Amino acid sequence: MRATSPVIVGRDEEIVLLSSALDAVQRRSGRALFLLGEAGIGKSRLVGECAYRAYGLGMPVLRGRATSTGLVVPFRPLAEALASRFRASGTPTDPELAPYHPALARLVPEWRRAGSPGYPETVVELAEALLRLLSVLGREAGCTILLEDLHDCDTETVAVVEYVIDNLADLPILFLGTLRPEPGAALDLVRSAERRHVATVRELGPLHDDQARALTAACLEAGPQEIPEAVHRRLAGRAAGNPYLLEVLLADLLDTGRLRRTDGAWEAVEQPGGSIPSDIVRSWARRLERLDEPVRDLLLASATLGSQFSVTVLQTVTGFEDRALFTHLRSAVEAGVIAPDGAAPDRYTFRHSLTAEALISSLVPAERASLARRAAAAIEHSGEPLDEDGRQLVASLQLAAGDRAGAARQFAEAGRRMLASGAHGSAVVLLERAHPLAAEADRAAVAESLAVARAEGGDLDGALALADALPPVPARSEAAARRGQFHIDLAWAAVMAERTADAALQVEAARVLLGPTPPPGRRAALVVVDGYLALLPGLPGTGRPPGDPVETEQAVQKAAETAEAEGLPVVACQAWQLLALLRREEGFDAADAALERMLSISTEHALPVWRVEALVRLGANAFMRTGDASRLLSARAAATDLGALLLTRTVDGLLAMNAVLCARWEEAQEIIDRSAEASARVGDLSAHRYLLLAGATMAAHRGRRRDMDRALAAFRRAGGEQSLLVPLRSGLCKAFGALLEEDPERAAAGLDEALAWELDHPSYYYLSGRYGLRPLLRVLAGKADRTELEEARAAPGGCLAWNRQFLDLADAVLLGRKGDPAGAARLMASFTQRSAPFPVARHLGLRLVADAARADGWGDPVAWLRAAEEFFYGAGVQPVSAACRAALRQAGASVGQHRGGWDRIPSPLRTSGVTPREYEVFVLLPERPGNQQIARRLSISPRTVEKHMASLLNKTGRADRAALCEFAAECAAEPA
Repeated sequence: MRATSPVIVGRDEEIVLLSSALDAVQRRSGRALFLLGEAGIGKSRLVGECAYRAYGLGMPVLRGRATSTGLVVPFRPLAEALASRFRASGTPTDPELAPYHPALARLVPEWRRAGSPGYPETVVELAEALLRLLSVLGREAGCTILLEDLHDCDTETVAVVEYVIDNLADLPILFLGTLRPEPGAALDLVRSAERRHVATVRELGPLHDDQARALTAACLEAGPQEIPEAVHRRLAGRAAGNPYLLEVLLADLLDTGRLRRTDGAWEAVEQPGGSIPSDIVRSWARRLERLDEPVRDLLLASATLGSQFSVTVLQTVTGFEDRALFTHLRSAVEAGVIAPDGAAPDRYTFRHSLTAEALISSLVPAERASLARRAAAAIEHSGEPLDEDGRQLVASLQLAAGDRAGAARQFAEAGRRMLASGAHGSAVVLLERAHPLAAEADRAAVAESLAVARAEGGDLDGALALADALPPVPARSEAAARRGQFHIDLAWAAVMAERTADAALQVEAARVLLGPTPPPGRRAALVVVDGYLALLPGLPGTGRPPGDPVETEQAVQKAAETAEAEGLPVVACQAWQLLALLRREEGFDAADAALERMLSISTEHALPVWRVEALVRLGANAFMRTGDASRLLSARAAATDLGALLLTRTVDGLLAMNAVLCARWEEAQEIIDRSAEASARVGDLSAHRYLLLAGATMAAHRGRRRDMDRALAAFRRAGGEQSLLVPLRSGLCKAFGALLEEDPERAAAGLDEALAWELDHPSYYYLSGRYGLRPLLRVLAGKADRTELEEARAAPGGCLAWNRQFLDLADAVLLGRKGDPAGAARLMASFTQRSAPFPVARHLGLRLVADAARADGWGDPVAWLRAAEEFFYGAGVQPVSAACRAALRQAGASVGQHRGGWDRIPSPLRTSGVTPREYEVFVLLPERPGNQQIARRLSISPRTVEKHMASLLNKTGRADRAALCEFAAECAAEPA
């Protein structure tokens, strides 16, 4: 007889907490809750209550559970949760989710595409995609995701959960997780989330005495006063306040007749020879005895497989035919021992994980081992290939049977497969299980795999510690060859982590093991790692000097050819990518040729990540050479199609900067708004910094100094001053902005600062001004001659579209200065063509060279000044517009007055009578400049500035200049 309470007893405060969280989610205020407690304490009942209430509010509910079988299955609870929703409602069709389908395909089978090689998405990418999906599902009424038994889940799921709860504050999402207070990654996460105040944690304690009596009464559909005192003392003492244990013990009393209903009342009956079960194990042993023998055998075999089990595997172990198997399963379900697993039609689950443990514990140790041994052999010799789950199950059974070495081999193989699939955390867990179990002859190989898994998962220090502890191997032996490859793998991980000294030590260790003539493939891999190290100015702590670029390029070229011949496409892609970087100094044609080869190899060998890497780099080069972003857009589409979200955001940064240079402000802002916050959330600092710099550069190119300073402050907070973007910050952003403020001295200082940084650091950013804007300013100032100009033209950066327009202007100035107006005109025609994609740079260039053209008598400086004045006036860049008007007056040309401009003045100032000319002065005041500075920037006299200042004080009612400047700063801070 089953004894289950139809109501939840003793958890009123928790139910109020859940109700409050659901209400908050409906107001788009996300919540994260964790229920912590021992097995059977009532966590799942509260989850069920939460689901019931969420359904009542019209919320989508996603419910999943970690496996308690001991198997490491990456993302199992998440996949089950999504399946629980989509099985009934279908997958969402919202277009905004399309870019996230590839990343979510690991969790949603319907979004997997046949014939498409999967992208090994990072945990962060998957977590961000899941967050977007939950946001869409919860758009109308909120969304609830329920994950149970997190203490049993894989490290990848824990990482996703951490990301989700850290970022759901303003989203319509309720996250509810349950776990036991067992040491592990899940408990560490919960404690950390509680300390950081991003989640509420409620620890469920045992029921009090009166609550235990109320639960018993609810199970028996009676009043608390109807429960015999002896029964209550027996249950309360044995169950110790655990609701599940109380129900199981109560069911045993009912089944054995020691508690029965007589004449409408419950009474306790003592039976001769009957003994009260001393614990849950004896209770389940008695229940097993009352079942038919085939059903009993089936349940014991099932319990051997874990608290959740596959019907297919169970049939393999028991040998039952279909009809008998399902008849016995039905009997076990009717007995209340197991139930179908709603998340997977092929699986069943025990009503509680304690049930499986109790059934197994009812057997003597020798019987348990024999049963596990037979089950392992049946699965292993079934004729079906073992996947990662199957290997883990066999390993667990072999361990239960006492075969430690066999279990270690299965765990290790499953771990290596996890590593190959990119599930580094799960690989580490499995290989750590295998390591202490492995036989002496296998232990070193397991340790090597474990070290690589740790390194690729980000724990390079742990990997190096394992490497240092490995026993030595004979030189030039098979073991030495394997160990040498191991050190190469660690060296590559160290290079990617920018751990130069560690990478060099691993390379040296590999060389010692492989000897002077290593196999060609391993020699190629060593050369590639060495090549990346040679790019650096030195190797601190190793005593190795920087490599010669020519020798490095020749060695890497040979390594690329060797890797292709040896059938090592990944090493070949690494080599060609490095060659593309090295060959930039020869020109972008040579760099692109290397990238095209990388693209060809990655396509031929179905290496999707390397293919997209090649497309992105080719697109970036094309954009820099021509200003055309079409190939970069194609690369973004490929990255999105693959689900490579980190690569997508890298491309977004490049597209945002392209839009800035081309003065497509709304497009640039849309990209930055879309990707800057997301890149910060996923910890992609490289893309985040570039996007922040794009925002600062946009403000600078629009003449908005305060906006630029705010964006650069965010750039600094993100570590931008310690990145390779410093020369772009100094040149492309700040120096260009200074020119729009008519401050050529500050611009020259910024460009000199960028050059000094590049001379001290390796740099592959060619838009800092070194190869374009700086030579132009130096020519205009009479500090540079044709030799310096030709050096800039001959450099790889001199062929880029952005730089060529400025070099054409510089060349035109030199020719005009030499008395060659026809030659200067040809260069201006070239400039007109090259600068077409860059309207701000185009008109700034016209303004910059107009004075030199007028002084040397070439070109049409008046027409250029008129065009520049009209452009910058329309763009609201008052200093340049005013300077153009002043230059026109000096040239004796008529200067038309702009009678408009009133629309730019905020309504309160316009109502006070502030004129457009006064407003030009007003917008400069937040920087608190002196009258002389304002006069220079607006190309007016200091006396005129004094008149405008006096008028502004009068019209705004401010007492003094400081108050007026403060008022101007407040107006500038207000949104437009």
